[in-house]
Amino acid sequence: MSNEIGLPPLNGLRAFAAAGRHLSFRAAADDLGVTQGAVAQQVRGLEEHLGLRLFLREPRGLAFTEEGRAYHAPVSRAFSQLSDATAALRSAPSRVTISVTPTFASKWLIPRLAEFTAAHPGIDLRITATERVSSFHSDGIDLAVRQGRPPFGASLRADLMFRQDVIAVCSPSLVAAHTLPLDAAGLARMTLLHDTHDLWPKFIGLTFGDDAEQPRGLRFNQTTLSLDAALAGQGIALASRYLVQRDLETGRLVQPIDGALEAGLDFYLLTPRQGASDASLHVRDWLLGMTSDGG
Repeated sequence: MSNEIGLPPLNGLRAFAAAGRHLSFRAAADDLGVTQGAVAQQVRGLEEHLGLRLFLREPRGLAFTEEGRAYHAPVSRAFSQLSDATAALRSAPSRVTISVTPTFASKWLIPRLAEFTAAHPGIDLRITATERVSSFHSDGIDLAVRQGRPPFGASLRADLMFRQDVIAVCSPSLVAAHTLPLDAAGLARMTLLHDTHDLWPKFIGLTFGDDAEQPRGLRFNQTTLSLDAALAGQGIALASRYLVQRDLETGRLVQPIDGALEAGLDFYLLTPRQGASDASLHVRDWLLGMTSDGG
């Protein structure tokens, strides 16, 4: 292709640009880290390729020909632009795109982003929050956090982040006048906040028996919305203990009912077995470190 569009040899252009800067083959050789003879030979090869002289060889050094002076300015600009573009590329942060569910993003990942940025300032983390299954290839995903059961496919490495241990949570103001933990009668007077997992019937049956009354409820299409409603004092929601741990520790949420439900759909971090960048592996190690440390 280079011959078809008439591009001269790159080494000849580099030698010409350096020699034109100094009007000296010796100084150009010092710049490029080669011998003076090599610079002279590369410039001669460029002149032969172009079919014209670029320098006049004079006793005191080099002098541009008219054509050489006109050619040197755009060649120098081109090398300067290449140098600037390379420097910008090297200084740009590594980009890693992670696909997570909206609830995991809002309740676990976002509150910890400051810790990640402090640990990895050179990584530009991009978060895609979606409930749908993402394609690593077509969607440009480097990592994904999903609930499910292995295996997830031979091409993916699946690391367990935490078990799906489901508990009931609500605002402390909602149950301030009640004795905790709530019994079946106390729960019957509350509003249940449902999400698409629809785990309340199973949770109530496990905790109070299959004959226990099912209270009235509100339904949301995402767990994060039911948790927002719980924080606002609108009712009692079900959520993974791990996702609401910080809210429980700060007192923004309380656990009004004893017991937990093992839902079986645990949280896994998925990474392609081949082609994962160093930056994405750093993100994976940080995420797993946070979960193993109870962060």
